This record gives sequence, C-alpha cells and structure tokens, in this order.
Amino acid sequence: MPKEGSRNQGKAKNILLIAGILFIAINLRPALASVGPLIEDIRLATGLSNGFLGLLTTLPLIAFSIMSTMTPLFTRRFGIGGTLLGAMGLLTFGIALRTIDSGAALFLGTLLSGIAIAFGNVLLPSLTKSKFESNSGFVTSLYSSVMAIGAALAAGISVPLAHDFGLGWRGSLGVWAILSFIAFLVWLPQVFRLKKSKPSHSYLLAMKKLGGSRIAWQVALFMGFQSLSFYVILAWLPAILQSRGFDASFSGWMLSLSQATGILGALTIPFLAGKKKDQRSIVLFLVIVETIGLIGLLLPQIGGIAIWVSLIGFVMGGAFGLSLLFIVLQSKDVESTTELSGMAQSIGYFVAGTGPIIFGSIFDLTGSWIYPFILLFVAVVLKLIIGLKVGRSGG
Repeated sequence: MPKEGSRNQGKAKNILLIAGILFIAINLRPALASVGPLIEDIRLATGLSNGFLGLLTTLPLIAFSIMSTMTPLFTRRFGIGGTLLGAMGLLTFGIALRTIDSGAALFLGTLLSGIAIAFGNVLLPSLTKSKFESNSGFVTSLYSSVMAIGAALAAGISVPLAHDFGLGWRGSLGVWAILSFIAFLVWLPQVFRLKKSKPSHSYLLAMKKLGGSRIAWQVALFMGFQSLSFYVILAWLPAILQSRGFDASFSGWMLSLSQATGILGALTIPFLAGKKKDQRSIVLFLVIVETIGLIGLLLPQIGGIAIWVSLIGFVMGGAFGLSLLFIVLQSKDVESTTELSGMAQSIGYFVAGTGPIIFGSIFDLTGSWIYPFILLFVAVVLKLIIGLKVGRSGG
C-alpha cells in the first residue's frame, strides 16, 4: 500500500507539473501573435513605417537571441522553477506596459515580454528532459501544441477585442496580462517542488564545447530558419491579405487559421518523430507541404487562400515542435539540454529576427510580394539541407 500511495503521489505531482508547463506554454505566443492582426491599427495611430512595424515584431526575437544563451546562468542561481516564475511575472508586467499611451512604453513592453518568453522557450525542453525523458515526443507535442493554441487564440480575437469590444488596439494587446498572471499563480507551487541541481561544469566551458559542435550548430540553424518563416508569416500574413482587398477581420482570422492548423502540426509531428530513429522523412514531408502552401499563397489567382494558409500553418507548428524535439534528442542530460536549448534558440532567433524586417523592407523597396517571398523559399531549401543532417542523427 505505501508503494501504491507513493506511485499515486508521484503521478499527481507529474500531472500538476504538466499543468504548470501547459499554462506557461500557452503564454509564450499571445504577446507576439496579437500584434500582426493589429498592424494597420498601430500604423494609423502611431504613423510607424513598415520597417519600424517590423522592428516591433522583431524586438522579442532580439530578446530571445540575447537571453536564450544566458538562461543557464539564471537557472544556476534560481533553479528552473524560480526562473520560470520570474519569467511569468516579467511577462505580465511587459504586456501591461503596452497599454500605456506611449510609443516608448509600447517598444519597452514588447522587449520585456520577449525577455520573459525567452526563458520559457529555453526551459520547457529542459523540463521535458528532466521529468519526462521516456515520453519526450509526447510531452513536446503537448506543450508545443498548446503554444500554437495560444498563438491561434491571440491572432483570432485581437481585432474583435479591439473593435467589437471597444478595447482599442492597446487594450487588445494588454488583455493577455491576465493569462500570464494566472500562469504565475499556477506555477508558484513548482518553485518549491523543483530542486536546484548543482552544475557539473562551468558555463563558459559548456558554451565553448557547444560552439565547436557541428550538430549543435545544425540544431540551432534548423531552429533559426523555421522560426524565420514562422515570424514572417505571423507579422505579414494579415498585411499580404489586406493588400489583396480582404478586410482586417478576415485577415486576422486567416492568421488565426494558420495558428490553428499549427496546433495539429505541433501535436502530431513531434509525437511521430519521437517514435522514429531517423527523422529525415518527417523533414522532407514538411518541406514539400510548405512549398506547396507558399506557392498557393504567392499566386492569388489560384484562390483557395484558406487551404494554403492551413498548409503553411501545419508546417510551422510541426517544424517548431520538431526543432524542440531535436534539442531533447541531441542532449544527454538536463544541464546539457538547457545549454543546447539556450544556444540553439539564441542563434536560431538571431537568424529569425532578420526575417520580418527584411521581408517588410523588400516589399517597401519593390512594392511587390513576389520578391519578399524569395526569402521564404530560400529558408525552405536551407531547412531541407540542415534538417536532413540533423534528422539522420536524431535517434
């Protein structure tokens, strides 16, 4: 009986931990996904150019790039539990700051939100490695799909919140502080349950070793190019559709649709990939589907916008979940998972951060969507080349 009671207690703790992970996961995209549908409102209210609007989307990615590699320093001091609690508190503050009628507050709040999200991005794979290694594919699918749910929800209701509910674009951006504060409260008990582990080696030694690792760079670049595609679509899909005569509400719902099908991709792809010794067939499948979706979106005369958006969304969700799974599969313990996750996401988001700005700037220069789309097709080719290499050694 005592053994059974101990087992039940362990299961209950795991359930509470997963619940905490999912509450954190659902907060890692709304602060970003809520901006795209409101781009025209923000442009009209602030007079910002496409370059600066791209910067608004890119600021969190800059924060991801800088803070991801520094996350192990925080976990060594505060542990994973304490670092994630601080992240949810900072995220709540950053989102709330964007409700202030000030351009500086808008950009500062976005930057702080990005710093907070960076911690969550890096540490969820570490928790998966630490507590659920034997079910890493399933748990990665679970929380990456919840991240996609958060993005879909934010993309879909941002315009209605601003217009139909009278919150305005600032209120629509700020409402997500409620969700992050709930995550703060839900995660609080885990601070006392998750013990800090003693580092087995120095941070600088770990970074030097990773810097010389070919597979670490491959994981990082795969993360980078899939994230570049994701954030370009997140930032510019509504603008692309509105330039073709669709209204802001429809464009926002199409972005939401892409995030919704991303849920399916995030739920299925890591789960299937986690069961395979070799993930190259998964990579090839994703690249083929993404190419079809991008061609359909690029050529408006074909019609069927919802189909192409759905295919692109599925791939974005699946590729993101796969990149997180690669981090778990290519690391040997919790400490190395945190370090590889930090490096991969730091380099990855540095690459991704260039996407929205370059994409918007190319459109500003050419006045056509054809030339910016070349950037996305190049990213597809690079994902194929790198993904085939990582997938071969991913088992």
